[in-house]
Amino acid sequence: MTEHNIGIDISKSHLDAFHLEADDARRFENSAKGLRALQKWLNSFEVTRIVYEATGPYHRRLETALSGKLPLVKVNPLQARRFAQALGTHAKTDAVDAQCLARMGVALGLEPDEPISENLRDLRDLQTARVALIKERGRLRNRRLILTDTLLKRQSKTRLALVERQLVELDAEIARRISEDKSAARKRYILGSIPGIGPIAAAAILTFMPEIGTLGRKQAGSLAGLVPHTRESGQWKGKSFISGGRKPLRDALYMPALVAMRFNPDLKAKYQQLRDAGKPAKVALVALMRKLIEIANALIKADRLWAKRPACA
Repeated sequence: MTEHNIGIDISKSHLDAFHLEADDARRFENSAKGLRALQKWLNSFEVTRIVYEATGPYHRRLETALSGKLPLVKVNPLQARRFAQALGTHAKTDAVDAQCLARMGVALGLEPDEPISENLRDLRDLQTARVALIKERGRLRNRRLILTDTLLKRQSKTRLALVERQLVELDAEIARRISEDKSAARKRYILGSIPGIGPIAAAAILTFMPEIGTLGRKQAGSLAGLVPHTRESGQWKGKSFISGGRKPLRDALYMPALVAMRFNPDLKAKYQQLRDAGKPAKVALVALMRKLIEIANALIKADRLWAKRPACA
């Protein structure tokens, strides 16, 4: 069976596509009209995979138009650039990037991503907006501490009140969107039974890890970027560290881990065990974050609630 691998370099105004097997480069407008023309071209053969980079707001239109219809593979821009450098490609143009993306898909045997629903895309947008508002609230609160002018204090107070109202509206909308999906609502209920995970954290977990409940234990920790990477070479041994994964998900697990450290009996004991073994507080907290997402994944997979262990007689 002949494979048809496509690389697409996305910019604000154009989509540069490259058909690897046919050595065919084409350019389409990054617009509704351009996407219709792109889809018509792609439908003329059986596509194996379409590889493209995550480019902030610019790839959203492509995903919306083609997700669920064609096999899309979204890759990290840094990894794509390093792959191009490994090929010895020094030129940096849209057409060259599209070709490198197609070659990357073949060389690494990249599997198509699971289709993303429109509701999940909207939830991610809402969560991203919420994160921005949380940061803005923090800046406003810190700024109020150093303001002396009466007018500036009043304006700062007004903006802070607006941010607070918008946060309440966003949280209500996120909760409503999840409640409308029976599967997501059940998962949120299970997550909420785990000491340390509240409604806000549960919503973030469901948004940034929609696969939860279908993963293996190590997969869950890896997707969150909470699995330490070993660094050894010959006789040299460096410190292990975490990296990669889904940063919004990792950020969402920080506060639940802090709460679990105090109020979740099992994780409190694990934290103390790690500290007694000489682990730094931050390392022990990261271990709790990983344990939380692994527990959440296991409970959702088993479709059961957290059960507190009975006290020993």
